[in-house]
Amino acid sequence: MAPLKSLLFGALATLAVASPVPAPAPELNQLQTRQTMNSNDLTSGSCKDVTLIFARGSTEMGNMGTVIGPPLCTALKSKLGDDKVACQGVGGQYTAGLIQNDLPQNTDPASISAAKSVFEEAASKCPNTKIVAGGYSQGSAVIDNAVQEVSSSIRDQIKGVVLFGFTRNVQDHGQIPNYPKDDVKVYCAVGDLVCDDTLIVTAMHLTYGMDAGDAANFLASKVDA
Repeated sequence: MAPLKSLLFGALATLAVASPVPAPAPELNQLQTRQTMNSNDLTSGSCKDVTLIFARGSTEMGNMGTVIGPPLCTALKSKLGDDKVACQGVGGQYTAGLIQNDLPQNTDPASISAAKSVFEEAASKCPNTKIVAGGYSQGSAVIDNAVQEVSSSIRDQIKGVVLFGFTRNVQDHGQIPNYPKDDVKVYCAVGDLVCDDTLIVTAMHLTYGMDAGDAANFLASKVDA
């Protein structure tokens, strides 16, 4: 793994050449993106047929971020029905800081615990909901590790997972250990060095909003399976 210095220098280089708030997917305008940077449909709303749990990338705002979280939520609601899907971002102890990327699990135990608690809340509050999940950058490591740590009964309730700019892509061989490989789809853009176990952020690491529709289709197919 590259040292933290490489991560920080890479992040600074990216910020110098790219907007700090990347352009959203076509189906979301900037106002909609700001409105959906936080999503608490699970904690504040009623149970839905499907619950999407999402962990944002490092330094992203809200609990959904801006790069792929909001467009994924919107695309999945469009695909399955707005009244059928609850979107919940991982917040609390998951602060999406940079330093945590350099730890052995590419995030810290508190962040994993935060995501694990959301999965547990979804299963407890809504035992009949079909859970799907997504994570971007450090958030992909958060979801990866949390899925491994939840109980087997909760893991069985998780129907599909999408991981964008997967920081553990090399270590975990493009999948989540002890979780069905066919139920995971990894998105690694050509030129995104984060997927190559370097943690060097390039402009390609900011392009995953364009994959929202495809990822929503994948998750919908797992819900309907």
